[in-house]
Amino acid sequence: MSNNNGGEIGAFFAGFLVGGLVGAAVALILAPQSGAETREQIRQKGIELQSKAEETLAEARAKAEAVAADIKRRAEELQMQSKVILEEGQKQLAEAVEETKKAATAAVGKKAQPEAAEATATA
Repeated sequence: MSNNNGGEIGAFFAGFLVGGLVGAAVALILAPQSGAETREQIRQKGIELQSKAEETLAEARAKAEAVAADIKRRAEELQMQSKVILEEGQKQLAEAVEETKKAATAAVGKKAQPEAAEATATA
């Protein structure tokens, strides 16, 4: 995927239109037919060019919609992955807090036991 699709499409349309206009001008100058026939031929070519431009626009629109759908799908996937990672992190944090509380309780209990033994020994 190119990040410059809009510029490429615009350049294509500009070249397409300029080429059509130059071709029409050359046809007018070099045509060995009557003016009415030339005008009819130009009208037909104009209709053809308009049809081709509409087809190209429809294709570009379809590609843009496909890219947008792909980006949306990828964003949703990333959002789900982020949610899973966040939930796992919260679970690990909660476990770490519980382990810290248990360790603190055990440390306080061990500290209190020697003090209680001292109090009993002196009495």
